[in-house]
Amino acid sequence: MSTSSVLRSHSHVPAEDKRQPVTTYRLQLTPDFTFDSVCEIVPYLKQLGITDVFFSPILQAAPGSRHGYDVVDHAKISAELGGLAGFERASKAIHDAGMYLVVDIVPNHMAVPTPLYHNRALWSVLRDGEESLFSNWFDLEIKDDGDGLLLPVLGQRIGGVLADGELSLDTMVVPGFEADGPMPVLRYYDHVFPVRQGTQSLPLAELLDRQYYRLAYWRVANEELNYRRFFDVDTLAAIRVERPEVFKASHELLLGLMQRGLIDSFRIDHPDGLADPREYFRHLHDATHGAWLVAEKILEADEELPDDWQCSGTTGYDALRRIQGLFTEPAGVGPLTQLYSEISQSTASVSRTEIEAKRHIVSTSLYAEMHRLATLIAEVCHSDVRLRDHTFRRIFDVVSEIVIHMSRYRAYVVPGERPSPEDERVLRDAAQKARDFLDEDSLETLEVVVDILLGNEIGSAGRTLEERRLEAIVRFQQVCGAVMAKGVEDTTFYRYTALTSANEVGGGPHHMICSPDEFHAWQTYMHHAWPVSGVVTSTHDTKRGEDVRATISSLTQFADEWTSLLHTLRAIVQTQRPAQLDGQFENLIWQTIIGTWTLAGPISYERLDPYLLKAAREQKIWTTWTEQNQSSETKMLAYAHAICDTPDVRQALGQFWEKIAPAVRGNILGSCVLHYTMIGVPDLYQGQEITQNSLVDPDNRRPIDFVALQASLDNLDKHGLASNADLDEEKLWITSRLTRLREQNPLLASAHMGYQPLPVSTGHALAFARTLNSRAVVVTIATRSIGLLTHTDHTVVLPEGEWENIFTGDIVSGGTQALSDLTGRFPVAVFSRIDS
Repeated sequence: MSTSSVLRSHSHVPAEDKRQPVTTYRLQLTPDFTFDSVCEIVPYLKQLGITDVFFSPILQAAPGSRHGYDVVDHAKISAELGGLAGFERASKAIHDAGMYLVVDIVPNHMAVPTPLYHNRALWSVLRDGEESLFSNWFDLEIKDDGDGLLLPVLGQRIGGVLADGELSLDTMVVPGFEADGPMPVLRYYDHVFPVRQGTQSLPLAELLDRQYYRLAYWRVANEELNYRRFFDVDTLAAIRVERPEVFKASHELLLGLMQRGLIDSFRIDHPDGLADPREYFRHLHDATHGAWLVAEKILEADEELPDDWQCSGTTGYDALRRIQGLFTEPAGVGPLTQLYSEISQSTASVSRTEIEAKRHIVSTSLYAEMHRLATLIAEVCHSDVRLRDHTFRRIFDVVSEIVIHMSRYRAYVVPGERPSPEDERVLRDAAQKARDFLDEDSLETLEVVVDILLGNEIGSAGRTLEERRLEAIVRFQQVCGAVMAKGVEDTTFYRYTALTSANEVGGGPHHMICSPDEFHAWQTYMHHAWPVSGVVTSTHDTKRGEDVRATISSLTQFADEWTSLLHTLRAIVQTQRPAQLDGQFENLIWQTIIGTWTLAGPISYERLDPYLLKAAREQKIWTTWTEQNQSSETKMLAYAHAICDTPDVRQALGQFWEKIAPAVRGNILGSCVLHYTMIGVPDLYQGQEITQNSLVDPDNRRPIDFVALQASLDNLDKHGLASNADLDEEKLWITSRLTRLREQNPLLASAHMGYQPLPVSTGHALAFARTLNSRAVVVTIATRSIGLLTHTDHTVVLPEGEWENIFTGDIVSGGTQALSDLTGRFPVAVFSRIDS
């Protein structure tokens, strides 16, 4: 299926002369896996059938960075990864092999590193204030008469720091500013801070008071932080990429590399944090002349990506949710939820849990952002005599409740424009729900705040375009996204643990199930609206890898057996269970252990313990990142160890894992075939071509043994798949056949390849065809809920013609065929039309 003779006509595909990725392979670059490491595995990726290699961020990051999202210098390729020369070698190797390159862009924020001078732009601003060339870069105000940028880095309050002599004035040649010669700096342990010109001779306390920043005790951050962060991460400061000069400077190097042919496409990290995502994508679309751009955007429930974004779609979490839901058995959700309620002693619904979690976030880690937003709206009201009686306290309460009750990450109200009906509905729905949590006196304030946030005329006439009103519209939306991410992904997902496989980025316990009909309807929509959007099943940000989720979701097929087993096993280890262990968290422990089980038994403590500690602190009930209950954490880990070490428990869990293994295999391979044959561009996360029992980062960023993968692929290509092959070999076999099918048929990643559901006689199977000019050319069949499949006399209707099973080589004819005959050795099948 050559693309050369077919014109691209869809509005959300790349320009005709731009690269359209077909199958991407995500690589996490680190100081241990550099550009030269990439060169070594290019032959393997090519052999695997990959068409486009996908790099994590490549710009200079903060010292010690293991992920690259903490950029400090947009004008420099990471020295730790190999610098510009190393990148050029890797890009050349990729392109010489006939592949292309996708790179991750981080437009929303920069690192606040230690030492601070690694971020030259921020150092310049904090040294020179408004005279700095970077004075407009950051989302903060630099004033002579203000406190300056809050830097909450001190281990005790500033008075104690001064009394103990922990701050000292020094002189040094600052890296990056060598031309300025020796200059005065402040030192605090590993921290180095600039000194404002002309203040170096002042007494230390007075000197501190004259800087463009304020050194503060670290606990001050959540209450008084005065710059926009990435979520609640103090060390990531937002930049104003909406300013043309900031966009140009922060993208110039990457765009230059694209113009040189070294980069072909971009992934955009967290556009919801931007002031105006639509305008950002317009600028980037123009700057790249219509390249393939995808947005890391979380879509909630029935939310659709705004059609006026000039990009090719999302990175694929919306696809992940549907795939995950397809391989979750509806009949098992109720019993597992009942078991969760029994263990947790909680009857709170998902919605109530989510509201409580978001309420916790706005009152703690994101309180400073809420206070800043409420202060801004209060200033708007105070400056207008008709609105002056709406007090800060009521405005703060109202804004908090609206943010808490937002059903999605944000609306997209653009200052100075009339909101779309959908954006207005989302905001008004949140306000309507907020009414139930406000007293009667606050309801009028609620209406005023909603009008301000929608840009409506309210108060005195002719003031809708005032700067503070426009700023309030933007800041509200940016805060909403942060609260949603921290309250749902990073809190609710660790509290409501009925089925943890559903608690995934882009999904959640609201969205456990996706029926075949729902999947078909969504695929039809995607073909017409976003035909080359991304499709993922695992990423560097997923809470659990795809194979762990496949195992946990299989519990829905064995809900009664799992319930009975836990009753037995909990009784065995009851004496080791800490009396105060949170039941919601205990349920997560059991599901984590079975979800990561392998033929060798439970996951190692070197990996389990850090995960459980992170999960417990993210739960924010009995321990947190800032208030660590070390005694309870130690007892919790001891209980998890007792589960894994007690012989009877370990044996019973191993036997149960063996029982569910066929269902797990069906889930894993079923997800795999959908990943590579449904609408869109699949991204294979590094190492997931075989099974991985990965948990949340940093566990899912562990080094990959590419030598072993190469050897396995060589063996499969030389000898075929052995009759006694294990699941790793089966997954690699199926993955490699599918990636090669895509490589040979690139129109699978295009607007021209349609989608057609196929008739099946059972809900235990899903079948569809990919069509070209209304003619089926590829057919996918996946069996569902194998653990409940009691008989095999089910059928699938294939389109007319002759078909070859790309996994087995079997030839079948169109028409009604037995499901068992079509799938054969595997619980899945993909057929290619012989005469296509």
